[in-house]
Amino acid sequence: MSTPATPATPAPPGNATHPVHAIDVHGLNKHFGTKHVVNDVSLRVQRGEIFGFLGPNGSGKTTCIRMMCGLLTPDSGSGTCLGYDIVRDSAQIKRRTGYMTQRFSYWEDLTIRENLDFVARIYEMKNRREAVDRALEQLGLQSRAKQLAGALSGGWKQRLALAACMLHEPELLLLDEPTAGVDPSARRDFWEELHRLAARGISVLVSTHYMDEAERCHKLAYIAYGKLLAQGTSKQVIDSQGLVTWAVYGNNLVELGDRLRRSPGVEQTVAFGSSLHVSGPDEPELHATIDQLAYSDPALRIEKQETGLEDVFIFMMNRSTDNYATAGADKTS
Repeated sequence: MSTPATPATPAPPGNATHPVHAIDVHGLNKHFGTKHVVNDVSLRVQRGEIFGFLGPNGSGKTTCIRMMCGLLTPDSGSGTCLGYDIVRDSAQIKRRTGYMTQRFSYWEDLTIRENLDFVARIYEMKNRREAVDRALEQLGLQSRAKQLAGALSGGWKQRLALAACMLHEPELLLLDEPTAGVDPSARRDFWEELHRLAARGISVLVSTHYMDEAERCHKLAYIAYGKLLAQGTSKQVIDSQGLVTWAVYGNNLVELGDRLRRSPGVEQTVAFGSSLHVSGPDEPELHATIDQLAYSDPALRIEKQETGLEDVFIFMMNRSTDNYATAGADKTS
C-alpha cells in the first residue's frame, strides 16, 4: 500500500475572489425516474485540498460531481463552487474547473500535441502554443508529443487527459475514477502530480475505488446508494464506525469466516490474503468470541490490529440499503 502523502500547506484565507471553500454544497438531491440517486448530500472541500469521494458502482458519485460543477441541475439543494452558485453560475464554474471523465475522451487519431492544441482552440486561448508547451513540460509529455493518442498506454493517456484538464489553469479539478485500469506505477506518479497541484492551491475532488489512493487524500467522503455515510480525515472516518478488528491466520479461513459470522460480537469477516479480518463494534463481546476461538483451535494465530479503511468501507457498505433494489431503472454511477 502506498504511503500517504504529506498534506499540502493550507490555502490562505478566502475572499470574494478566492473563497475558503472550493466546494460548499448543502442538501443536494437528484432523482432519475423513481430512483433517488443522490439523497440530501452536503459537503465542503477546502482550497488546496485533495478530497476523496468513495463508494460502490451506482452509488451516485458521478451524479454528485456533475451537480457540484454545474453540469447537472439538482432537484433541490444549494451550494457554491469556487464562490459561484451551482445553479445560476454554471458557465462561470465551467471556465474555472477541469473535469476528467472515467473514460478516455480525446482523439486517438491525433498526436498528443494536436489533442492539446485542439482543446486550447476550444477554450479560445490566445496563447495556446505557450499553454500547450507548458502542459507538455509539466506532465512530462515532451518526448511523446508527436505520438498518436491511440498508441498510448493507459498511464500515458491518463497524463494526456490531465494535461488537457490543466490547459486553462483551473482552480478546481474534478476527477472521476481517473486511475481505473492504470498500472500501479502510473497511479503512483499520477498521485504525486495531484499533490504537487494541491501544493499550488488547486483543489481536487477525486472519486476512486482504491484504498491506497483514499489514504493519500487529505479528506474523504463515503457515499453508498445516494447517501453520504461518513466524511472527514482517514482517521475520523475509521473512528466514526467504532470497529474493533482481529486478524486470524491459519487453515480453512473461508469455512472459519462462515462460522464466525454467526458468533456473538462478530459483525463481519473479510479475507485479506493469508489472514481473516474479524470485526465488530462491541469490543468485550468480540473479545470473548476471539478468546473462545483461540482456546478451541490453538493452531490459529490471532492478533489484534488497527481497523483499516477497507474494513470500515465494507462495514458501511454491508449496512447500506440498495436504492435500486425495488425498481428496474438503469444505474447511474
